[in-house]
Amino acid sequence: MVIGVRKNYYEILGLTPDSDSQDVKSAYRKLARKYHPDVNKTPDSEKKFKDVLEAYEVLSDEKKRKQYDMLNGFYKSPKQKVKSEGARSEYKKTSEQKTYEQPKKEKTNDNATRPTFEDSKEAFQKNDFKSAINDILDGIAKEKKNKRKPKNGEDIFAEVSITLEDSVRGTSRVVNVLHKELCPNCEGRRFINGSKCSVCNGTGEFIQHKKINVKIPANIKNGAKLRIQGEGNPGFYGGVSGNLYLTVKVEQNPYIRIDGEDILYRLPITPFEAVLGGKIPIPAFNGRVILTLPKNTLSGQKFRLAGEGIKTNGKFGDMIITVEIQISKDLSDDEIRLYEKLKKLSQGNIRENLYHG
Repeated sequence: MVIGVRKNYYEILGLTPDSDSQDVKSAYRKLARKYHPDVNKTPDSEKKFKDVLEAYEVLSDEKKRKQYDMLNGFYKSPKQKVKSEGARSEYKKTSEQKTYEQPKKEKTNDNATRPTFEDSKEAFQKNDFKSAINDILDGIAKEKKNKRKPKNGEDIFAEVSITLEDSVRGTSRVVNVLHKELCPNCEGRRFINGSKCSVCNGTGEFIQHKKINVKIPANIKNGAKLRIQGEGNPGFYGGVSGNLYLTVKVEQNPYIRIDGEDILYRLPITPFEAVLGGKIPIPAFNGRVILTLPKNTLSGQKFRLAGEGIKTNGKFGDMIITVEIQISKDLSDDEIRLYEKLKKLSQGNIRENLYHG
């Protein structure tokens, strides 16, 4: 019985023992591309891929192929048998095992010692497959890249919050978004040396945070959308990057509201300001304005300051102020005594016409 490696490497590559090195290389590249796990999704593709690599590693090496042919009884032609008969007879005398046929184009060394199966197996296991694997992976990656259609990057949608003052004056914000990009380790191939990429876990992509400085124009409205071109997810295989779409949320102010080009103010005043009147400074987006409050101002009374609103297309809106008389919650004892004295001094009845209109 012939003792040798069980696998028929010639059969795996679809060759015969008389195939030359160029045939081996051509068959290897064709089958490796066919069964690579990144291309072939059938359950047994990975096993076939490894068998093809194993067969190529042995048959592409002249010394290993010679040992393999000897261990498995392969010969290339009857003519070669005649030429090597004397050598095989001598070889048979020194071995308890059956005669091994010599491959074509190999000369027999009468002093050679027959390699054992364990010697061949050990030599095979010590061989490094990395160069062969990287060669086929690079070929597959280039082939897939050339065949794949360009894929445009997806758009990214996010929100940004700004103050009312910023919405009027304009501002800038640093927005932190999540970007989906090709894995830098496998460059989108998903596999390295026949195994899933350890960085992206075989997805070919990875997620990273990216900070983008966004300029927000003046006089922007709540809910407005900004488009930042090219700041979405990047495109693959020559595709264009997506866009970043930002929805602007303007924080509400309980005392200030924007109505078109007009600024609407709710202005708290004290009772003595309402009675005595006076000049009251009001903070505005472009500095300060002064409201001249008349004596005996009523709560809810409105005042219009022309041209103190928002500038649009070269024209300014107005500032419309509604006063509200309010009493402080932290009155001092002296203030309370003064209110008590005012109560005693008060002669008018502001509710006398309550039922008569």
